[in-house]
Amino acid sequence: MSSGPRAYKTTAVVLRGRTFGEADRILTLFSTARGKMDAIAKGSRRTKSHLAGRLELGNEVALTMHRGRNLDVVVSAEIENAYWQNLVAPERYAAANLIVELVDAFCEPDLALPEVYALLTGALRAIGRSDDPLALVPRFSLRLLDALGLAPPVDACVLCGASLIGKTAWLDQEQGGFGGEECRVAWRETPVLERTDMENLRALAAPRGDAAAAVRATPAVARAIEALINHHLGRRPKAGAHAAEFAGK
Repeated sequence: MSSGPRAYKTTAVVLRGRTFGEADRILTLFSTARGKMDAIAKGSRRTKSHLAGRLELGNEVALTMHRGRNLDVVVSAEIENAYWQNLVAPERYAAANLIVELVDAFCEPDLALPEVYALLTGALRAIGRSDDPLALVPRFSLRLLDALGLAPPVDACVLCGASLIGKTAWLDQEQGGFGGEECRVAWRETPVLERTDMENLRALAAPRGDAAAAVRATPAVARAIEALINHHLGRRPKAGAHAAEFAGK
């Protein structure tokens, strides 16, 4: 049980929820105060509950919480940003579901990560406005890996450290990064990224506001980033299969 006052306030994004008992829901939240956390919203499935409709996937809410023995309890919730209303279109929902799954899968409980929080809310906002929301997932994925210290170098060979600027490269999933042609094993069939792809990769990795930043990935770069995500997770995200239906894979 956490120390501190029994009641506290935090802002959080709803990552997922599941039914509990006759009228309750257990929520997985990504909060400013504690990072990822589980909480119970008692009575929230009742239509007359003041919580009904506020704790939907992706919504950013200002919460009053009460510390419980096993799970903290949501006492009240006020919508800060109703992202959910713009995420109900099928492709937007698929993209949003994928990014919240990645945050849920990669982030440890009770660890505040303000950079990831800003990345998540910015991505949900952008997805809710986009006509091609799945195209935004590769940049989000790469920036998430960077925020967690897992992103590979994008300008140097992961094997020998030689510069990749102006060169082709190949993805070495076992090393979790990109290798130069000099380090490539001839018999190993691996995806090759041309010079234009590597330029795109570096632009995707650029922080928000950087003049060189890019939003959309080339097909080869999108596949490489997806492979890196799968490598670090040890599996393909469950929401990836749904997203792939729209991507035509």
